[in-house]
Amino acid sequence: MSQIKAYGIIASMFTIAAVDIGGTQLRAAIYTQGRAQPLAVKKVATKANLPNTFDRLVGLIEDVLPQDRKVDAVGVSAPGPIDPHTGIIMATPNIKEWRDFPLAAKLTERFGFPCYLDNDANLACLAEWKFGAARGHHNVLYLTISTGVGGGVIVNDNLLHGHQGLAAELGHTIVQADGPICGCGQRGHLESYSSGTGIERHVAEQLAAGRKSILDKNRKNSAQEISAAAKRGDALSIEAYRLAGTYLGIGVANFLHAFNPSIVIFGGGVSQSGALLFDSFEVSLKERVIHLKYLEGLVIANAELKDDSGLLGARALAEMKLQK
Repeated sequence: MSQIKAYGIIASMFTIAAVDIGGTQLRAAIYTQGRAQPLAVKKVATKANLPNTFDRLVGLIEDVLPQDRKVDAVGVSAPGPIDPHTGIIMATPNIKEWRDFPLAAKLTERFGFPCYLDNDANLACLAEWKFGAARGHHNVLYLTISTGVGGGVIVNDNLLHGHQGLAAELGHTIVQADGPICGCGQRGHLESYSSGTGIERHVAEQLAAGRKSILDKNRKNSAQEISAAAKRGDALSIEAYRLAGTYLGIGVANFLHAFNPSIVIFGGGVSQSGALLFDSFEVSLKERVIHLKYLEGLVIANAELKDDSGLLGARALAEMKLQK
């Protein structure tokens, strides 16, 4: 039997239900005895615009519960502002009926085992630390760059939560006080520049102002299309990614000063754009750190776990809670 090791300690022998709540899919899995692969895994459509999401989630968990063993706990990864101390989802972008929703308490009441809940970016960070690119590191910075920018931080082997569980909203760090409006309604956030949405916004504004490009000015161009145009030499598309990389460097310089990690991990679709984004990122980062000591020995890595990060993060959360 293969066993996962974290810092030389064999992973727990608990049986864990792990849940990943996404905008399009709900996923559940059962992990046990330190095995790398789940005993069972299943997914269903979230159908976030329809009522009774909780009932669909309960049915999904019931479908993967083992008949021959007791489940010790469930870990849940979910988007949006979450209070991990109380297990309450304060809001989530896609499931409108979940406002101040006591998900952990409801699942515990339904199944009888403890439920632990945390933000999806936090748990992606935790998963990479325990099972992925950050194994062996004690201070970790994780950024997922896709439609938005999410983040997670581990300091001295502990996931950073803050007073109310609201820490590490790294995408909403202000990098330009009078910058464009972010999806949250505030101005000048890192997400406004370096996310797929930020890249698309910059291109749309420049096309509307009359800039020449091989992109179609009469429709919305996706970040993927802009990336493809940049690789064909389109000057506007190259500029959009360079701008995103420059502001990403500003943001990460701030995070290095605050947390002094030994590794920075990038996940999400935009982070797969390679040199288009990271050439300007590296220049910007070096220009803005207050001392090159911050970069000494710093590892920059791609996330390893991809779509499994939510389930593995939820698993890691539950195991860690049970081991305390």
